[in-house]
Amino acid sequence: MPDSPLVIGVDSSTTSSKAIIVDETGSVLAQGKAEFELHTPRVDFYEQDPRDWWLSTNSAIAKAVAALSLDDQARITHVCATIQRQTFALVDDDGEPLRPGIIWLDGRAADQVRRFGTEAVHQLTGFQPDVTPSVYKIAWLADHEPEVLRRAAKLVGVHAYLVHAMTGRWVDSAATADSLGLFDMAKLTWSDLMLGHAGLDRAQLPELVPAASVIDVVKREVSQGWGLDQQVSVVASCGDGQAAALGVGAIGPDEAYLNMGTALVAGVHSASYEHADVFRTDAAGIPGQYVLEIVQNSGAYLAGWFREKLGDPVLKGRPDPALEEAASAVAVGCGGLVTLPYWNAVQSPHWNPVAHGAIVGLAGSYGRAELYRSVLEGISIEMARNLAGLQKTTGVPLTTLTAVGGGQRSPLWRGIMADAVGVPLTECPIDEASAMGAAVMAMTATGVHESVQAAAKAMTTQGATTEPDMDNHQIYLELGEIQNTVYQQLEGIFDAQYEFARKHPLN
Repeated sequence: MPDSPLVIGVDSSTTSSKAIIVDETGSVLAQGKAEFELHTPRVDFYEQDPRDWWLSTNSAIAKAVAALSLDDQARITHVCATIQRQTFALVDDDGEPLRPGIIWLDGRAADQVRRFGTEAVHQLTGFQPDVTPSVYKIAWLADHEPEVLRRAAKLVGVHAYLVHAMTGRWVDSAATADSLGLFDMAKLTWSDLMLGHAGLDRAQLPELVPAASVIDVVKREVSQGWGLDQQVSVVASCGDGQAAALGVGAIGPDEAYLNMGTALVAGVHSASYEHADVFRTDAAGIPGQYVLEIVQNSGAYLAGWFREKLGDPVLKGRPDPALEEAASAVAVGCGGLVTLPYWNAVQSPHWNPVAHGAIVGLAGSYGRAELYRSVLEGISIEMARNLAGLQKTTGVPLTTLTAVGGGQRSPLWRGIMADAVGVPLTECPIDEASAMGAAVMAMTATGVHESVQAAAKAMTTQGATTEPDMDNHQIYLELGEIQNTVYQQLEGIFDAQYEFARKHPLN
């Protein structure tokens, strides 16, 4: 309909910001993208310039708007930006960063996890003691950069930083602020106990609003910079994984999403707060609901690492069709070769901040193809174990599993994942599922759809489905038992390696 509203959905992820402009059916009319840098000054340190979050978002939106006709530009009414979670910045009174932002991949806070991480904190915040939640990195700052922490006028995640850039107000969504690890998750608000642990005052934190609610209007100079003359409203968002669930229409407790991106993330919605070892609990883009989320930080990152370090040097880590073909010809299970895919520590189900990767069973007969397949199998078997644990905890069998992210483009990895999990794996036909999830929330705010759930079903479509080979599934169940035993046997070794690395660091 020519007079119906258009909305802007943004995904500000780990290394780029993407913007799409969509109508009420989910049709993408235009899109834009801007990349930014990720810095690794030391082993396990991952940082960014917070100003790049806004510069890339602003640029991506402007590019998308410029691709529309003037008539379509005039139809834009709302914008919503999903973001990389567990990423934060310390800023002064003017909103200028006091130091580089620390992102979710950062693993510097293992000592703080061991000192402060408890089951009581898990039950309160929804997050297991792990290096991913921001609260432990805040504790690291209190130990190593206390003056910067004291000087901070605000401590904000990416969403609050973008909202301030667009509106001039320090406001955050409850479904993005929760990832700092400072929440009473059952109440979806700040926890005085956790603020005390972090040495923070409420005045240093943004105001909270529910997901999918209208925060304010975009400052005129900003919207004009996008090429728009009309008023545009900013809608409170959720994290990128939770937005991806909305972007593929996975809104029920039996409908799982699987993000085969840099990290491997999967989850289902829950109408009530639950906590368990196998998943962390996040606030959902559906107001008042939660997402029970499995997290494996070494996902497509690990496959890309292998291709970059051990693959064809000409491709510089990009997908390698020849390697995929060779790995496809390798026997299922790689003859018992076992990979522990913990290049960025282990999250679900063990939550061990000092564990690292291992490949066990090497022999002279193994080459690149066998090693690459074993890496993909190791990641997939771990996800299969985690999804089984999720279903056992909730008591709800999965009826659908929809894949998003760059990893789903690999036929080899899709097949391995479907076989390992034993559930049909449906592809997402759009590239930007998280941005679509943000658009779902923005379109809900227009009133066109009566709820986030209704918008998600109306605006999303499904792609092709990969059916599991149940004979292969049985092989992966058997290999999974060996993988789990390897972890248990190496757990003490990981502790010893961690202490060794503290005394004799790589750099």
